[in-house]
Amino acid sequence: MPRILTWLTNAFPVWVLAGGITALFQPAWFTWFSGPWIVWGLAVIMLGMGLTLTVDDFRAVGRMPRAVALGFAAQFTIMPLLGWALGRLFALETPFAVGLILVACCPGGTASNVVTYLARANVCLSVVMTMCSTFAAVFMTPLLTSWLAGTLVAVDAWGLFRSTFQVVVLPVVLGVWLNRQAPRLMQRVQVGLPLVSVVVIALICASIIGGSAAEVKGAAGRLLGAVFGLHAGGFALGYAVARLSGWDKIVARTVSIEVGMQNSGLGVVLARRHFTDPLTAVPCAISSVFHSVIGSILAGWWRWRDGRNA
Repeated sequence: MPRILTWLTNAFPVWVLAGGITALFQPAWFTWFSGPWIVWGLAVIMLGMGLTLTVDDFRAVGRMPRAVALGFAAQFTIMPLLGWALGRLFALETPFAVGLILVACCPGGTASNVVTYLARANVCLSVVMTMCSTFAAVFMTPLLTSWLAGTLVAVDAWGLFRSTFQVVVLPVVLGVWLNRQAPRLMQRVQVGLPLVSVVVIALICASIIGGSAAEVKGAAGRLLGAVFGLHAGGFALGYAVARLSGWDKIVARTVSIEVGMQNSGLGVVLARRHFTDPLTAVPCAISSVFHSVIGSILAGWWRWRDGRNA
């Protein structure tokens, strides 16, 4: 049974890609998974992350402020500049270019914590990086988007703060507490948690794609190339910067994943609320699938390499 669960979990990119493609033709199968479902789904994922952590893990990360600072700086420099450059390189139409910049200026998403977990990287560091970038996004996302796209994006600071605590902080703290109170029971529960995380992430991606199915199907190859380049470049440059800064491969994997994966859901919401052209949200929707597929393929490859070298 554990082998089957591991196999299904490692097939993460297959499920995400299959869900995204299916959502293009049968959006109603997935669009129901929206609003509160996404919030609670992410909360369940983060609870699972918390169950794998201990207080000592967070103390260890507290002794790595340079790694957190590196991830933070890379998040808000590499991705926004890549988004701006690729929009120009691929000569995207204005709404697509703005949407690409918008999602590039968003913080790291909670899916990065899941992929970090699957990649056997530093989950605590990933959670802390996600927290820092999410809080900073209240200021950084509108500032960078305004600077690079020439359009100011208003962010609901209290809503973002509240959602962060609801989806990230509280479930992780609860998971750490449960792990401390009943470690043996939590070890048994942890067996199926990675697969649950995979299913929820696949549903979220498919829901976002299904909600913009017509626009995604009508998107040109240039847009797909630009979004792919954004995330592939983020993963590669994040890893390279960490290694060049002297960090080991575990930290480099964590920074790579954190930089390469954005909170595409936030991008979709901001695009729909603050831009009149609905096409602005399309790059954000495509982003949700691309970064999950690239990230999960990398996670599977790193797990395979670890197993091979063990």
